[in-house]
Amino acid sequence: MATLNFDLQYKDSTSNARAGEITTDHGKIQTPIFMPVGTIGSVKAVSQQLLKSDVKAQIILGNTYHLYLRPGTDVLEKAGGLHQFNNWDRPILTDSGGYQVFSLAGTRKIKEEGVTFQSHIDGSKHLFSPERVMDIQRSIGGDIIMAFDECPPGGSEYGYAHKSMELTHRWLDRCLTQFNATPDKYGYTQNLFPIVQGATFKDLRKQSCEFIASKGAPGNAIGGLSVGEPEP
Repeated sequence: MATLNFDLQYKDSTSNARAGEITTDHGKIQTPIFMPVGTIGSVKAVSQQLLKSDVKAQIILGNTYHLYLRPGTDVLEKAGGLHQFNNWDRPILTDSGGYQVFSLAGTRKIKEEGVTFQSHIDGSKHLFSPERVMDIQRSIGGDIIMAFDECPPGGSEYGYAHKSMELTHRWLDRCLTQFNATPDKYGYTQNLFPIVQGATFKDLRKQSCEFIASKGAPGNAIGGLSVGEPEP
């Protein structure tokens, strides 16, 4: 098993554009990359063979919220993780469920402990805490797994965005504690990426970037995009 590695290969002399290569235990990812979304374990209407031969996908995304509800972590663990469940031998990224929780605004409650929400399938109640989300993503088996964050709406006022960012930071510390206390599953390295928040406020974004970067994770994600903020 090897830790995730990023090799910066090219930088454009007239802009900030750059190209690189991420190496995971399931293969390499050329960046920048288009990552198809396999919400419930597979990319809709596209076979795994076509994903490789025609789409040439180097990584796909698995959705923590949906996979947790159906088929569930017990089924995925018995299969040997999502790679075995859907017969995909290349890298997988799992999201934290934070965006789905954001989209369920009418049926969820956010507290320090975590987020309680109702299933869109049967209305049953569930709790996503930072610790629980780490355990779920371990069971799904992503090569890259995301920290549990709160995703504030794009038009959030400064006060709310600030409180939300600080909650995301406290949740990140809990994610890191749980992640570091649990082993990789299925015989390959799983990598935790923190998520930068702060809505559209430059000072909050900077503060969040500094906090996230201080954790020394193998990679970092930028959250809170396409959540209702103005396009510019």
